[in-house]
Amino acid sequence: MQTGITQAPFGHLPGGAAVTQFTLTNAHGMVAKIIDFGGIITELHAPDRDGRFADVVLGFNMIEPYCTDSPYFGALIGRYGNRIARGRFTLDGAQVQLPVNNGNNHLHGGAGGFDRVLWTATVDGTSLRLAYRSVDGEMGYPGNLDVTVVYQLNDANELVVRFHAVTDKATPVNLTQHSYFNLAGDGDILGHYLTIDADSFVAIDSESIPTGELTPVTGTPFDFRLPRQIGERIGQPDKQLRHGSGYDHNLVLNRPQGTGLTRAARVSEPVSGRVLELWTQEPGVQFYSGNFLDGSLHGKGRSYGHRSGLCLEPQHFPDSPNQPQFPSVILRPGEVYATESRFRFTTEAA
Repeated sequence: MQTGITQAPFGHLPGGAAVTQFTLTNAHGMVAKIIDFGGIITELHAPDRDGRFADVVLGFNMIEPYCTDSPYFGALIGRYGNRIARGRFTLDGAQVQLPVNNGNNHLHGGAGGFDRVLWTATVDGTSLRLAYRSVDGEMGYPGNLDVTVVYQLNDANELVVRFHAVTDKATPVNLTQHSYFNLAGDGDILGHYLTIDADSFVAIDSESIPTGELTPVTGTPFDFRLPRQIGERIGQPDKQLRHGSGYDHNLVLNRPQGTGLTRAARVSEPVSGRVLELWTQEPGVQFYSGNFLDGSLHGKGRSYGHRSGLCLEPQHFPDSPNQPQFPSVILRPGEVYATESRFRFTTEAA
């Protein structure tokens, strides 16, 4: 078995630019395949309790659907993960208007966000380094933002994602990774067990914009402090579930003092025994239960039906530029944006 990183062509963008796929392999046979377009994780092969591997992320085996149909499958998201109300905010006394691409609101950096750009890739030992300069005014954001993302698949069966950014003007930055996971490799995710270390969540309105309230999870379908099946309460007559068409909410993580990595979430799939733990430095995690997947997308021999994948996106809270009580997302000249998350794969006994 060859460990390290190899690369191969992955087609061309509509303008003719070549896309490359990088294959990261660790000592235990885990494989992550990542393309330089959007920094997209196209495949992630993890073992079950019997050592059998399956691809546990949703995606495509060709470039074309990523350019047209993809609901952010596996992509890097920026400059701002999640929504900004009406695409507007005031920064240092000046109003900034971003394009709206999700009803009345701005979502995931806009239609030309980081998921839709070709990153500059370099290989450094067992790490894949992706770099991109988002120029002043791109998607309406102020400042030239220089971003680096490092992917590493280590021998602890962790996919490590490190973000780094600097700017020459004050600008909001909230970067994340948007993989859709299915630890069974197929079917829906309603039988997966989920734990999230969060005592509260960010309440949203009917447009999925935060109301400003951090709602305690106690007595709600959002209480995942102990393992619960995702499908157990997803159909309850709960206003917040109606607003999200299921789970599509940012949970406020219980973080101890300091800025180190903490375990935010754990997902287990009882048939295969696969377990995914998310460790992060971020204050929140967006849990999305694949509510808008409807079977119309097909890739890698699968049909992506309703709730066939789940997302755990480590990030700051939605609409933070308009919510001064939320942790700040404003990066200023001379400051460094640096955050790390780890997706750790293990197994559990039957």
